[in-house]
Amino acid sequence: MASGVLSAVDKYICSFPRWLHGHLADIEDPEHVKTIRLFATWRVLPRLRSRAEQSHITPSVRRFAADQVKHATSFLQWLGKRNTTLASCSQIDIDAWRAENSEHGRTCLRAFLNLAMQSRHCRRSVSIPAMKTTPRAPLSEDERLDALGRLPADQEIPMHLRVAGVIALLYAQPLTRVVRPTVDDVVRDGDAVLLRIGEPASPVPAPLASLLLEHIANRGNMGTATNPASRWLLPGRRAGQPFRPDHLSALLNKIGAPAAAARGAAIRQQLLEMPAPVVAEALGYHDKTTTRLRNETGGAWSRYASGNHARSPAGWVPRGTGDS
Repeated sequence: MASGVLSAVDKYICSFPRWLHGHLADIEDPEHVKTIRLFATWRVLPRLRSRAEQSHITPSVRRFAADQVKHATSFLQWLGKRNTTLASCSQIDIDAWRAENSEHGRTCLRAFLNLAMQSRHCRRSVSIPAMKTTPRAPLSEDERLDALGRLPADQEIPMHLRVAGVIALLYAQPLTRVVRPTVDDVVRDGDAVLLRIGEPASPVPAPLASLLLEHIANRGNMGTATNPASRWLLPGRRAGQPFRPDHLSALLNKIGAPAAAARGAAIRQQLLEMPAPVVAEALGYHDKTTTRLRNETGGAWSRYASGNHARSPAGWVPRGTGDS
């Protein structure tokens, strides 16, 4: 696929049916096999394909798809031990299963039960309450600025991690988007360097611009057996693929740059200094998301002028770069 010999297909779309075949082979009850195959074929796999058509499938999305199938299988086996079937299970059974399983397991089972109710394979009165999420505590602004000041200069940290950490800390990007830019998204405009993560491209401050350009000239994972002509800014080890965001997350945590917590701190700081529409377009967020976060941070901008804000303010640089 990377060489154009085969049509490009998301690798996780290819791997899921293979994994499913092995999973079904391990299920002893033929009725359970039939039920799980229907669930995977008509609910899980179509959603994976829809996701692949819209953007791309991340490792976490692929894992969640498998977890849905595995928890549905475990649920059917659990019902069997109670001498109950899917057709006869009641809300009492659902509540008992919930009490024995984690919040993640409950979330994974919801799609299976919804399909079972829609297809009349179980009672339509059963339900699993929506998962209650606990917001992740963001880094403080001082912690974010400390990490931003340390990463560009720390020669002991691999360069690709320094670049990824800076993008997450400075531009409030989730790691699933940190790995998506290509070298073509780094734009030279005279002496200025811009990074296209939204519209328009965001300016990169001088110290970080030098790090970014040096990284492009010396990218790793560019061997002849993997990515000899890769355009990814952060090439992965697999041909034609960028760095895996889950692997990148673990590495950034080890060097003291937790991307998820840093992203919350970064975007909230931008929203205290600029209107939500400007932040949304420059950083690639939906304006509803930035508006909600602005309200949570206590920002107002109630007198912000209406009109076309497709261009960010002249000379705008995300806070934490040493420029004002």
